[in-house]
Amino acid sequence: MTLTAHIDTTRPVATLINVFTVSPDRQVELVDLLSRATEETMKHRPGFICANFHASLDGESVVNYAQWETEEHYRAMLADPEARVHMDKAATIATHVQPRLFRVESVHAG
Repeated sequence: MTLTAHIDTTRPVATLINVFTVSPDRQVELVDLLSRATEETMKHRPGFICANFHASLDGESVVNYAQWETEEHYRAMLADPEARVHMDKAATIATHVQPRLFRVESVHAG
């Protein structure tokens, strides 16, 4: 079964929005690393739902929008040594990393 992001105020998931600041010449490298880390490690961790990566048009940012079943699942992943290897590597490519957990408060569609 393939799980994708489903944004819904009635779905109590932990939403990670992680903004990476990166040199434009390393943006593709960072997206590739994050994508590979997700395929090899993150998606096999308990509670993982999905991850999406967005590359800014100016080349200076990468945004990771990910969903975990609970905050506890997300925190367990942070403590996982195999997952840490990938996160530490991403931190060497990015010049600034700003992860935050969110809950969905409002959804609007056209």
